[in-house]
Formats: sequence, C-alpha cells, structure tokens
Amino acid sequence: MKILLVEDELRISQSIKKGLEQEKFLVETAFDGEAAFDLASSNEYEVIILDLMLPKMDGVSVCRKLREDIVHTPILVLTAKGELEDKVSVLDCGADDYLVKPFAFAELLARVRALTRRPKLQESAILKIDDLQLDTRNFEVKRSGKSIDLSRKEFTFLEYLIRHKNRILSKEQIIENVWDYEADVLFNTVEVYIGYLRNKIDKPFKDKKPLIHTVRGFGYRIGD
Repeated sequence: MKILLVEDELRISQSIKKGLEQEKFLVETAFDGEAAFDLASSNEYEVIILDLMLPKMDGVSVCRKLREDIVHTPILVLTAKGELEDKVSVLDCGADDYLVKPFAFAELLARVRALTRRPKLQESAILKIDDLQLDTRNFEVKRSGKSIDLSRKEFTFLEYLIRHKNRILSKEQIIENVWDYEADVLFNTVEVYIGYLRNKIDKPFKDKKPLIHTVRGFGYRIGD
C-alpha cells in the first residue's frame, strides 16, 4: 500500500516514514503544500497523511482543493491544535480523520489502517472528456459515438489519463500507475503507447480537436 506523507519538519517526517516502512507501507514524502497537491492529484495513494502547518500552501487548502478536484483518497490530518473549532474546520475541509500532536506512532498506525479498510467511494463507470467516452465496466471506448478498439494496456493508459484530465503527467508517473511495479518499462515505451492512442482517438477524427497533448520537458496531458 502506498501512502503520501506531507510533513515539513524533516525529523518528524523521517520518523513516521521509517515506522510506516517497517509496517510494509510504501511511503512517498512531500515537504510543502504545493508539492503535496501535485503528487496527490496525479498519483494513486491509499492514504494521505497531511500536516496542517505547511509552507507554500497550508494543509486545509490542500485538502479542500483535492476534494474540489474529486480526489477521494482518505486524508488523515496532523494538527497541533486540539480545540473543538479546529477539529471541526479540519473535518469540514474534507479530511476523514485527524490526530493531535504529539501522538504515539501506534495510534497513527491504527488510524491509517482504519482508513485503508474503509470501502472506496463508488465512482462512475463512465468517464468523459469532450466527445470521448470510456466505460470502465464494459471496457468500451467511443468518440463522437464511434467505437474504438483498444488493447487492455491502451485502455488502462487512457483511463489513467482521463481520470487526471487537464493535468500534466510525467513519464515516471505514468509508468508507476499504468504498469506493474515489477515491470521494467522504459520512457520510450510510454512514447510508443502515446502514439498508439493518438492513432486511435485523435487522428481518425480530423474534424475534431486533438485531445492528447505533449508538454515538452514535462510529460503529457489529455484535455482541451
């Protein structure tokens, strides 16, 4: 299970990360709010552990923006404030749970495990962007009402792009989320599959605007 840990105090971050990794969690870290938002909105995590007092963007703003962008990953907030109104504001911003500092690691671990056991929010089986429609239940893709045949990997790739529409996704992010961890995938493989998708969802529809875009030096984006 992969966790995003957002904590700007290096000592605390290292301590939590080490403890979670000993419990067999895969942990990625961020040290400011902007980095946290970028990671959380473009990668899949089981839980986000989010400190409130962060540089660049505070934890409440990160949490609220993620919920506005329909990111449903469970969020456990770490706060130094234990007053009732502080707890209410944390939950109102879209967090699932909170833990007041200082805390015992055993309690943090118990709360993380409780969040991972919650049933995932049911998402719509139909994903859309412009006139492109992807049915995750029946593995069907259509553009302007015309069916498009995709391989399973092409379908998975396209689904990942659409779920993060209008966001720039790096090749590293794509490889991590589209291919298995044990797969030895080169950046060139991502380029090849981008070509496959363009040949099927953009090029045959010459009267329509292209949906897949290359952002040179950064990665790819699907959207207007």
